[in-house]
Formats: sequence, structure tokens, C-alpha cells
Amino acid sequence: MPRIAGVDIPDKKKIRYSLRYIHGIGPKYSDQILSETGVDPEKRAQDLNDEEVSQIATYIDNTFYVEGTLRRQVQQNIQRLRDIRCYRGERHRRGLPVRGQRTKCNARTRKGKAKTVAGKKGVKG
Repeated sequence: MPRIAGVDIPDKKKIRYSLRYIHGIGPKYSDQILSETGVDPEKRAQDLNDEEVSQIATYIDNTFYVEGTLRRQVQQNIQRLRDIRCYRGERHRRGLPVRGQRTKCNARTRKGKAKTVAGKKGVKG
């Protein structure tokens, strides 16, 4: 199993799809990496020789933020928003949607499991 950027990528898949298992690399960057390094995108990951693996790993290390570095950078960006107490930072702090989505209905992913509020029973008077 080839190891690129500290991640074990799947053997049996084509390299253009295997690279996407690295956090921070999607379809566009996967194809860009392979064209820049000259590796055939249709080749299986297990069929790569050591030179091709090292070329890909070097290119990724020199060009992209991936895995731990990327996760850390995203967390620092969110923490900066919280520290300056801007609107987006407050939404992150409260665990609500940040990008203007509605919250009256939906938004369950951010808000968590529904908390049932006791409603008024019929008031007798």
C-alpha cells in the first residue's frame, strides 16, 4: 500500500482516485498533481514504482497544505473569527449555521438532536 503525505492510499484503485483519500486533495488537484509529475492517471496505485511515488509525494509537500497542516489551519481560522467576535465567529461559538442558512426548520446537523420543549396544556379557566 503506497504511503503519500502520511496517508495510506488504496492499492486497487486508479491513482487519480486514490489521491483523493488525502485530506485537502480533490478531483481537480488530483489531476493537476498527476499531469505535473507526468504519472499516468489510469495506472493503479499498486503499480506505481518508488520513483513515481516519491515524485508525487514531493510535489504534494511543496505545493499543497494537506492532512494535519490543513486541519490546523482551518481550526486557526475559525478560532480567529471567534476571538475577534465577528458574526461568523459568534455562529461558530453557538453551533449554528454560519453561511446564512435558515434555522426555523432544518439545520439539524449544526443544532444537534431536537430538544423537545414542553408546550402549554389546555388551560382551564
